[in-house]
Amino acid sequence: MTIEEASRKYNIPVEILREYESWGLCGTVKEVMGAWQYDDEDLERLSTIMTLHDIGFTNEEVRSYMRLLLEGESTEKERIAMLNNRRSCALDELHFKQKQLDRLDYLRYKIRKDKGGNENEI
Repeated sequence: MTIEEASRKYNIPVEILREYESWGLCGTVKEVMGAWQYDDEDLERLSTIMTLHDIGFTNEEVRSYMRLLLEGESTEKERIAMLNNRRSCALDELHFKQKQLDRLDYLRYKIRKDKGGNENEI
C-alpha cells in the first residue's frame, strides 16, 4: 500500500505518514519503485502513533514510546510509566475542569437565587 493509499484508507494525514517514515520506525516499510509500501504491521504502528497523539503525547514522546515499543518486552515498564504519567496529567486536567464547572454552577446558582427566578430560566 502506498503512502497515498494508506492516507486515504485509514484517514491518516500524509504529513504524519512522512514524519513516521522520517523517524526510522518503519521496520517493514519498503521503497518499491519510488513509493513506500506499508504492510499490516506498519499500519498497526501508525494506529498506535495516532492513539498516542490523541491522548496528548507530544511528537517527542510518541517517538520515544515507539522506539521503546520496537525494542520489545524489555521496555514494558518504561512504556507503562509513560502511559501512567499521561494518565496522571489527564486526571489533573479533568479535576481542574471539574473545579471550573463547580464555580460556574455556583455563579449560576447565585444569579438565580438573587433573581428569585426559575432554575431553568438562566
